[in-house]
Amino acid sequence: MSEHMKRAIESLKTRLLTLCGIVEENLLKAVASIQRRDLRLAQEVIESDDRIDDIEVDVEEECLKILALHQPVAIDLRFIITALKINNDLERIGDLAVNIAERGEFLAAQDRIEVPFDFEGMAQKTTAMVHSSLDALVNMDCALAYRVWNTDDEVDAINRQMYDQVKQSIQKNPDRIEILIHMLSVSRHLERIADHATNIAEDVIYMVEGHIVRHRHEKYLPRRTETKSKLETNG
Repeated sequence: MSEHMKRAIESLKTRLLTLCGIVEENLLKAVASIQRRDLRLAQEVIESDDRIDDIEVDVEEECLKILALHQPVAIDLRFIITALKINNDLERIGDLAVNIAERGEFLAAQDRIEVPFDFEGMAQKTTAMVHSSLDALVNMDCALAYRVWNTDDEVDAINRQMYDQVKQSIQKNPDRIEILIHMLSVSRHLERIADHATNIAEDVIYMVEGHIVRHRHEKYLPRRTETKSKLETNG
């Protein structure tokens, strides 16, 4: 690898890691705004979305520049391709966090009611998936990426159960339909975030192993479980 390409890739990694940090922080704030009925947290998430969009554009431009100027091959090429895809997933997680925060804005002004499904459990599982998928990226850890990939069905199952539970609750409490519909929307956004975390895990597996697991129904064990050098220091 030439010195110029090495510096370009390191710069790209730094920007991508910055985006990872901001997106994860916004997701945690958005979930907390629902849990605490905290208007301030919700507004912080909404206001910071432009920064995520700006970094996402910067990362994409940097990827395209490296492809055009340096023509990377092998693991470097896989990293650039993976960075482009993960960049998009991170931006979408950021958008979904904003959607959750907007529900948080509404709920902050409403009376607290008993939620008819395990929101806390779903939120915890989803945020853990995002955190683990980003850890897998940073450490190029396929074992962790496979664990994230294998967890997605659990969040999908909670989301399916939630629809029936909210429907029953609406029938019993028609006066609270607007609040329940907002919680239904939050659950759907969390399920989509889990899908994006799964996409990131799949891309980490591809980057490290060159193995495409997307659209596979059977679950895999990692080909190798040793932890790779951290993304910040691995050229």
